[in-house]
Amino acid sequence: MVFPISSFLASPCAAQVSAIFNFACKYYRIPENPARICGFMRKKNADCMLFWTVDEFKRFIEAVSDKIVSTTIVNLLFWSGMRSGEMLALTLNDFNFDENTVSINKNYARLDNEDLTLEPKTPKSKRKVALPLSICNLVKSYAEKLVDYEPSERLFTVTKHYLKHEMERGCKKSGVKVIRIHDLRHSHASLLIEMGFSPLLISERLGYEDIKTTLQTYSHLYPNKQGEVAERLQSFF
Repeated sequence: MVFPISSFLASPCAAQVSAIFNFACKYYRIPENPARICGFMRKKNADCMLFWTVDEFKRFIEAVSDKIVSTTIVNLLFWSGMRSGEMLALTLNDFNFDENTVSINKNYARLDNEDLTLEPKTPKSKRKVALPLSICNLVKSYAEKLVDYEPSERLFTVTKHYLKHEMERGCKKSGVKVIRIHDLRHSHASLLIEMGFSPLLISERLGYEDIKTTLQTYSHLYPNKQGEVAERLQSFF
């Protein structure tokens, strides 16, 4: 297989480009991943980051409840924080319904009209994520309705264009603010921060390579605790 450089340059997703290079390193023996060497271009602040509250999410889900695939996908993304490429690569075998977990160990991409199952974005992207029981039940219900489906096959065979369309349709119908499919991941992170979970746990759950990425990406969402620190130190006097 030949990976034309024009395809990489045209790609809107740096993570997808890196994943394809990882695939090429493993199976076609290119010496190294140039995308990883260059690193990702990140903004130092996240002023363009959007996310939904739980109330906004529930309004949106009600608006797309006429399609079980959309309902299942958006619930899974919002309540797990996984990337859309990770979700699109999932099979039913990746779920453990006894433990209520999902194993994320691959990434889906489409290049030159060909479906590719690739290595995850980074080594830390391989992880096991605990899911709420309600989400596991939703996934099982969805899978039971599939016809001629094998558990080793991709569970969600929709396209990223479909996901974008459903996000726009649900936002228009519900009246909630328009966000990207990737912003469901930010929504999950912001919810965990609000619930008081540590940056380390959030980093592991989202599959970031190190905790610094979590802190850099979501630092603006963490409350300023300086006043509380001073008050607690004062208690020793």
